[in-house]
Amino acid sequence: MEGNFLYAFILTLIAGLSTAIGSVVVLFTKKMTPRILATSLGFSAGVMIFISLVELFSQAKSDLGMLYGEKTGFLYALIAFFGGIALIAIIDYLVPSVENPHEVGELSINGNAKSSQDKGLMRLGVMSALAIAIHNFPEGIATFVSAMSDKNVGLSITVAIAIHNIPEGIAVAVPIYYATRSKGKAMWSSLLSGLAEPLGAVVGYFLLSFLFHESFMGIILAGVAGIMVYISLDELLPTAEKYGEHHPAILGVIAGMLVMGLSLMIF
Repeated sequence: MEGNFLYAFILTLIAGLSTAIGSVVVLFTKKMTPRILATSLGFSAGVMIFISLVELFSQAKSDLGMLYGEKTGFLYALIAFFGGIALIAIIDYLVPSVENPHEVGELSINGNAKSSQDKGLMRLGVMSALAIAIHNFPEGIATFVSAMSDKNVGLSITVAIAIHNIPEGIAVAVPIYYATRSKGKAMWSSLLSGLAEPLGAVVGYFLLSFLFHESFMGIILAGVAGIMVYISLDELLPTAEKYGEHHPAILGVIAGMLVMGLSLMIF
């Protein structure tokens, strides 16, 4: 159990700290390619959707079915699945769209400030960091719980969420860099926003395990599936579309599903 806990925590930490990669990309790369970014986001969405519906929800349904009977277990899995969707949807609702990190795609990809006011840019960067930190709590739980349940699935989810977190790091780094002209402040801000992921994972895991006891893993796996489906449909794919690269994003989704399906079959 201790080995699984440490493994899951390390994967969650890696996924969270990938926001720092976004700051490195934007600060040290002169030009980013929208096609590559859109494909990567699509691939991440494909991996997360496939794992959620084929692996996590199926496992949750099976676990809860053994505890409560097939029909009742399926009902609990459904409730947990849509409960996960409701949780992250509420988080999205509570974060104003102007300050939501997924609403600053043009700024992120071009590196051009929309406003010449440094105070406005600084506020945008700080609010983006805060919003990302809030979003990273349920994502951290998703990564951590999945890795505790299955090491291979946890690794796949870590890669998918890490790819997803890179643009979020960009969203934090760009406005802060243009407001302060400090690469250090931009990088540290994006790094700190990602630390909410491992923190949220550990806090959420112990809190929820205390509440659910023996049905904990099944309930959380189904909830995590809902969270990841929502992230994919509401954040990853729309963000890819904002870059005007529809077909690469869809091809990325298909490729992500194919790779994930093959990996589950092999391992």
